Amino acid sequence: MALKQSVVIFSIVGIALFGVASATGSTNPGADLAQAKPLTPPSLAPGSDSSALPGAVAIADEGNNRIVIVDPKGQVRWIFPQKGDLKPGQSLIAPDDVFFSADGKSIVVTRSENKMISIIDISTRKIVFEYGVAGQGSTKAGYLNNPDDALMLPDGRIVLADIKNCRILFIDPKTKTTSQLGVSGRCVHNPPKTFGSPNGIFPMKDGRFLVSEINGNWIDAMTLTGKVSWAVHAPGVLYPSDTNEVAPNVYLTVDFSSPGQIVEFNSKGKLLWKFKPKGSAALNHPSLAVGLPNGNIIATDDANNRVIVVDPKTKKIVWQYGHKGKSGASAGYLNNPDGLDLLPPNSLLMP
Repeated sequence: MALKQSVVIFSIVGIALFGVASATGSTNPGADLAQAKPLTPPSLAPGSDSSALPGAVAIADEGNNRIVIVDPKGQVRWIFPQKGDLKPGQSLIAPDDVFFSADGKSIVVTRSENKMISIIDISTRKIVFEYGVAGQGSTKAGYLNNPDDALMLPDGRIVLADIKNCRILFIDPKTKTTSQLGVSGRCVHNPPKTFGSPNGIFPMKDGRFLVSEINGNWIDAMTLTGKVSWAVHAPGVLYPSDTNEVAPNVYLTVDFSSPGQIVEFNSKGKLLWKFKPKGSAALNHPSLAVGLPNGNIIATDDANNRVIVVDPKTKKIVWQYGHKGKSGASAGYLNNPDGLDLLPPNSLLMP
């Protein structure tokens, strides 16, 4: 574990971004990351089609304690942290989710097992905000307990699912104040009063959000003020993870199980499509799947140490970065990749 972190750290240091824009350069540094000089040669799995992925992807490579950006050819374009990125006492232990801010200037990283979240300023390559106490879970002010899927809202607040505290938490980095939905430590499905171990909260096109609850396999559509539109069970899923919207009344979730699956369903809980290969092709604890602009689906296959793109029409894997069942940190390898986001303009929060 890292040295004990203070509850909240806020600092800004301006240095040049390696191979991309300076702090006074692009208005969307996130979009520029894909243009950085390749750090590795192309390293896709055999049979991968680079055209299956419409742009570069940021991957939370949890087991390697890093964020990597991989382009459609399988070239690593950016790695965080590198030498000089972290201040004394800082770390990036076990990053398991990564999302760009809507303005493309920041990366929000969730460190679930380390009980913290971090915001990285892309132009300066610095962690500019942290919340939580490293390795210590609690319901007390300033603490988190297995946070998941922290996102930056348009107003600058961070919203996240705080799994073991059974709450949806809002954090204002400017004022360091918090508010929440749910009762800390009461883990029962009854939104918005209580939540059964929520592990994701993702935006819908109409302004509502989708909350996935582990206890009882519930998916809830609700506003951030707590108005619930509907709640259903994800069909055939044991452990729903990171449910998000791919089209009107079409929702995508994964089953964080072995064998795992990727499932599409509607607001009535009706199964519309699933990807559940068997045998040696089986998924092993996938944690996130997201629809791509070209109709394909990208997913983390965590325990198989790979990120994959699936063609929903053929139900075939058409792109893969990582070696199935083999972890590593060199070119073409990942170690328990647990989260991802497409680079702007295709990232989850882009308007």
